[in-house]
Amino acid sequence: MNSSDNFENRPVILGEYIINNKATVRATAGHFGISKSTVHKDVSEKLPEINKELAGEVKSILEINKKERHIRGGMATKMKYQKLAEEHKKINQYKNTALK
Repeated sequence: MNSSDNFENRPVILGEYIINNKATVRATAGHFGISKSTVHKDVSEKLPEINKELAGEVKSILEINKKERHIRGGMATKMKYQKLAEEHKKINQYKNTALK
């Protein structure tokens, strides 16, 4: 398959990846090594011209992801501070054993 075939099939490939993995635009972009803008443009503008049914499924998943993004952001913040707390705890344990 030459590069022009990849370019023409890319919206379908991206759409199938999003559906199969319930992936976000960011995760899809990272997986394929392309920009989020490219993923978004391919699945929102080009895919409907190629495969309306697939485009509708992708749109549904992306809408769910959009509604849930504040939850993912909150979870990321929570994990960040839990990790920091664990590191501080280890440092304090080390200091306490070093002082004995």
